[in-house]
Amino acid sequence: MALTSRPEVSNLFPALQQEIARLAALAEVRSAFAWFLSNEDELTQWQLDLASIPAPPFGEQGRSEWLRERFLELGLGDVHSDRVGNVFGIRPGTGNKYVALSAHVDTVFPAGTPLNIRQQGTRLYGPGVSDNGAGVIALLAVAGALRESRLKNAAPLLFIGNVGEEGEGDLRGMRHIFSERHWRDSIASNVVLDGAGNDTIVAEALGSRRFEIIVRGPGGHSWSDFGAPNPIVVLARAIEMFAQTPLPASPKTTFNIGVIRGGTSVNSIPESASMRVDIRSTSTAEIERLAGVLRVALDHAIETENIQMESRPNSQRRPFGLSSEVVTIGNRPGGELPAGARILEVVRAADAHLGNVAQVQRASTDANIPLSLGREAIAIGGGGTGGGAHTLQEWFDGHGREVGLKRILLTLLALAGVGE
Repeated sequence: MALTSRPEVSNLFPALQQEIARLAALAEVRSAFAWFLSNEDELTQWQLDLASIPAPPFGEQGRSEWLRERFLELGLGDVHSDRVGNVFGIRPGTGNKYVALSAHVDTVFPAGTPLNIRQQGTRLYGPGVSDNGAGVIALLAVAGALRESRLKNAAPLLFIGNVGEEGEGDLRGMRHIFSERHWRDSIASNVVLDGAGNDTIVAEALGSRRFEIIVRGPGGHSWSDFGAPNPIVVLARAIEMFAQTPLPASPKTTFNIGVIRGGTSVNSIPESASMRVDIRSTSTAEIERLAGVLRVALDHAIETENIQMESRPNSQRRPFGLSSEVVTIGNRPGGELPAGARILEVVRAADAHLGNVAQVQRASTDANIPLSLGREAIAIGGGGTGGGAHTLQEWFDGHGREVGLKRILLTLLALAGVGE
């Protein structure tokens, strides 16, 4: 993530700050703020219930159904799911331009991961309890507070629980939403809730490219077929060469080899081996450069293995050699808000009113999709604190969650307006 400093909102947007202060002083908004505090126990229970439902990539159905039931309980209208599993609920207003509030329901953990969700004091523990348990519960908390306070939003509000944010989901839920002409033309701005905290504003979308590299060979017995090309060795050579690629200090660029698979036994030459590679940069040109270097490293590794196969003593060479395949398994577009975008001004004004300090960050979130299309979108946390994301030791602490919820509500109301 790259941090970007922006001018202080207090010096630039006094009229907007006055509007935020006016909203915060409304009796209905004060009632909503009080609801956040008085219902923390219920929010915690929702979070425990949600986190106990497995939601691996492409396996989010259970959570989608759970969220659909909560949307109905909270009085949202036109509650429905689309064909990929995204869940929608609407709080009506005037006009046909929606302000969307969304949170992804999936986790990074594969099917079968032991969840072991538990509570100790104010802390919750377990995979996915913060990412994105915190975001989904903030989504529900805002809907609940709006209902109980009888606030009337001017523009209609669209609540979304979307699938496919993590890993190989490759933002498929948000991609599908913005591929639908109805939503693409009617969502004016999108506030994405992702994880815990109040101290960040993701207004710059980090681009990434992900590949699966597969190498295939004849395989064989480690003794009788010694000398046959070894796909695992090829991958090792490719990794060694690729890992030595120089990276610029700016723009920030990273790579990771996250998964390696292959082989059947210690005394078998594998017939295939694969690895998965993640490349990220704030520069599309750097992503393209590293993708090219990866392919060159793979070709060089295959050539080297073929040459060494011919020169190995006591080898029983077979008449066929190696083949390779490079499959793109992820392609997240980049983008960023212009400095004067209203959605960014609004959240900074809300932060100033609440005395909250937040930095603008570049990251890879659901906001990548609308940002890449030139739409106004940000990603912020759902309040509280969390840690250990993407590990079995993940945790969330709901102490102080109401600050994050107030921030979300004020941002949403300033974007949508308040009706009579």
